[in-house]
Amino acid sequence: MVAAPPALSTSPMQFADVATQSGLDFVHFNGMSGELYFPEMMGSGVGLLDYDNDGDLDVYLVQGSMLGMDKNLEDATYPPASGAPITDRLFRNDLIRDGEATSLGFTDVTDISGIRAAAYGMGVATGDYDNDGDVDIYVTNFGSNQLWRNEGDGTFVDVTDAAGVDDPRWGVSASFVDYDRDGFLDLYVGNYVDFTFKNHRTCLWTTGAEDYCSPSAYEPEADSLFHNRGDGTFEDVSAAAGVAARPGATLGVIAADFNSDGWQDIYVANDGMANFLLMNDGKGGLIDEAEIAGVAVNMAGSPEASMGVTAGDFDGDGDLDLFMTHLKRETNTLYVNDGTGWFEDLTAGSGLGKSSFAYTGFGTAWLDYDQDGLLDLFIANGAVTHVKSQLLAGDKFPLRQRNQLFRNVGGGVLEDVSDGAGVLFTEEAVSRGVATGDIDNDGDIDVVVSNNSGPAQLLRNNNDTRASTPPTWLGICLDSARGNIIGAEIAVKSDDGKLSWQRVHTDGSYASASDSRVVILLERVSSADVIVRWPGGDLESFLALKTGGYHLLAKGAGKEVASGTAGAGPMPD
Repeated sequence: MVAAPPALSTSPMQFADVATQSGLDFVHFNGMSGELYFPEMMGSGVGLLDYDNDGDLDVYLVQGSMLGMDKNLEDATYPPASGAPITDRLFRNDLIRDGEATSLGFTDVTDISGIRAAAYGMGVATGDYDNDGDVDIYVTNFGSNQLWRNEGDGTFVDVTDAAGVDDPRWGVSASFVDYDRDGFLDLYVGNYVDFTFKNHRTCLWTTGAEDYCSPSAYEPEADSLFHNRGDGTFEDVSAAAGVAARPGATLGVIAADFNSDGWQDIYVANDGMANFLLMNDGKGGLIDEAEIAGVAVNMAGSPEASMGVTAGDFDGDGDLDLFMTHLKRETNTLYVNDGTGWFEDLTAGSGLGKSSFAYTGFGTAWLDYDQDGLLDLFIANGAVTHVKSQLLAGDKFPLRQRNQLFRNVGGGVLEDVSDGAGVLFTEEAVSRGVATGDIDNDGDIDVVVSNNSGPAQLLRNNNDTRASTPPTWLGICLDSARGNIIGAEIAVKSDDGKLSWQRVHTDGSYASASDSRVVILLERVSSADVIVRWPGGDLESFLALKTGGYHLLAKGAGKEVASGTAGAGPMPD
C-alpha cells in the first residue's frame, strides 16, 4: 500500500506563504531597547492544534513583550506597531471546503478565548492533560509559565497555580509525555540559563563592538518534570527522577521510545553543552545515557550549540533517528539509531553538514513534503550575533539568514533544494519556531514559521496541485477522551506485509508544537486497514477506512489485536 513517488512539475517550487491573505496577521515583538538583552535575541515558538475540535488546525503564536523591559520602552529602537496587542494570539481556522477547492481563513479569537498571556513568551506545548478530549496549552516564558485548560466551549482557564506546574525560571521548550504509562500526560519543562536584568553582561563582537552574549556568560538551569496525578494536579518529581541534578542550557526537547522498550524517553538539546538522552528505567527514573549512546557531543567529541531537535525514521529502518540544529560554523548534526537506542553521527555522509556550515539553525522538522514516502527536512535559520553586512547597512536587527529545505533522495542522503524552492528560501529573516501539520486538510504537510521581530509565515504546501498523479492518503486523528494518545503508533500493511509505524507526538523543533495527527500515504486504493498501538502497548485494528480524509479513532472502538502479532509482521486478521 506504500505510495510511489508522485510525478512533479519541472518547477521545484512547492510552498506559498499565505499568512497575510488567510488572515494570520501576527508580527513578533521582542522588546528591543538597544541594551542587547539576551532574551530579545532568542525569539518565540508557534503551536498548531485543533482547540475547538472542528477538524482543522488552529494556530497559537507566542509573543514577546516589554515585561521587565518597560523602563526602556521610550528608548526602544524597534517599537511595536501602533495598536498591536503585545500578547500571545490564538487564531481560529475557518476552513471552507467547496468541492475540490479549499479556502483558508483565520480569525483572531484571543480575546473571546479568555487567554491572557502577556508575559515575555518563549514556547508552547500542547496535549490533553486531563483526558477530556480537548487540547490544552502550556506556555513557557522568560519568567513564570502558564497552563491553559481547554473548557471545550472555545474558552480557556489559567490553572497554573491550581495544577502546580509553574516554573519561574527561563523556560523555552516543553513536552507533554506520559513517562510512567499511567494514561495521563506528564510535563517536562526545559529551562535555559540564569539570566536576569540585574546580571546582564556586556559582550563584545570580534571588532570590539557590543553584541549579544552567548549562553556561556550565564549559569545553566536544570529542567523540571511534573507528574500528572490524574486529578488535574501535578507533583514536581524533578529531584526524584534525577532531572533536578542535571543543569543544562535547554532549548530543544523531544520525547520518544528510542530503544523500543515500550517506555517514553526524553532527548534534551542543550546550547553549548553536552546533550542529554534521558532513558526511562520504567521505575520513575530518567537515566542520562547520552554519552554511551553517542548523542552527547558530535563525532569530534565536542559539545555544540544545540537549538532545535526533531526525531523521525528518515532512513526507513524502523527506528527513530535524531537531527538537531546548531550554531554557524559548527554544522547541524544527524544521529542515526541502530535500533537499540545507540546512535552514530552520520552528518558528513548525509549532506547535512556542509550545507549548514554558514547558518545558525533553530526550529526544525522532519516532514514528507513531496509525498514520496521519505522524510525530508525543514530548517529555520537566524543568526545570534550581528551579521556585519547587515549591521553596516543600518539594519536594526542584523541577524537575518535564509531558511533551508532538504529533500530525502534515499540511501541516507538529503539534498539541499533551497536554491530551487522559490523566494521563501531566498528571503532572509530571523526565523526561530517551526510547527508542521496539514493546515488545509488536503493530505500534504504545511509549515508555520515564527520570525523574531517579524511576521509569522504560513507555508502552504501545493504538492497536491503539482503532482500529475497525487498519492492516495489517509489521515488519522486519535481521540484523547478515553486516555492519553501521545506516544501511540499507527501503521498500515506495506506491500511486503510488514508494518511501518508512525508515532503520535506534538513536541520537538524549537519552542513549538505540531499537529498530532498522522498522514499515511498509500497506493491508489479507496480504503485501508489501520492498526494502532496505544500508549501502554494495547493493539487495535480499524478496518476499511476510506482514503482522502481524516478519521477520528477512539480506544476500544476497533478490533482487539493479540499482543505479539503486530510487530514487523503482517497485519493481523
